[in-house]
Amino acid sequence: MTKQKAVVVFSGGQDSTTCLFWALEKFDEVEAVTFNYGQRHALEIECAKKIAAEQGVKHHILDMTLLNQLAPNALTRDDITVQAGEDGALPNTFVPGRNLLFFSFAGVLASQIGAQHIVVGVSEADFSGYPDCRDAFVKSFNQTLNLALDEPFTVHTPLMELDKAAVWGLSDTLGVMQYVKENTLTCYNGVISDGCGECPSCILRNRGYAQYVEKKVQA
Repeated sequence: MTKQKAVVVFSGGQDSTTCLFWALEKFDEVEAVTFNYGQRHALEIECAKKIAAEQGVKHHILDMTLLNQLAPNALTRDDITVQAGEDGALPNTFVPGRNLLFFSFAGVLASQIGAQHIVVGVSEADFSGYPDCRDAFVKSFNQTLNLALDEPFTVHTPLMELDKAAVWGLSDTLGVMQYVKENTLTCYNGVISDGCGECPSCILRNRGYAQYVEKKVQA
């Protein structure tokens, strides 16, 4: 029987780390890929390295700094203040083309290492309006990737329909909620674990955690 092998697009944040543990439960072999695109905090990459090493997962880090040149934004420039979108506009943390490029390179890597599964941590339920987090985009991309490389890849999105509370619930079901809480970096200001508590990412993460814990206590 052929072993099922997966590549996880891995940032070291809550969502991708939850996806990593999900993949470790589901597939025979798992490797992770992290992209250096000149992100605001190099600590993000260090978190990813640490988690991958602790879980015994082979970890690839690819240079995607060209993205920073093409699409300067609040996630790559210290001199741009993180701001939520107003009047239906996208927040300035949206990096145009990021997931399109990342998923494409993850597909090329998967082809090279003999993996037919690609796991990504995008969600429609609790995202910031990013068009490249939509289910329609992922399904379209999956078809395009298969045509481009002439291989039968499956792109998995285990968080697609989960809000942040439900993502915490998934990590709890996997038995790793505390690990995810303590070791991941989601904060736009580069603070590991519970973060700064003030940026949009921290507010979303911490609110989801509180909602999940409350629901669990009431159950």
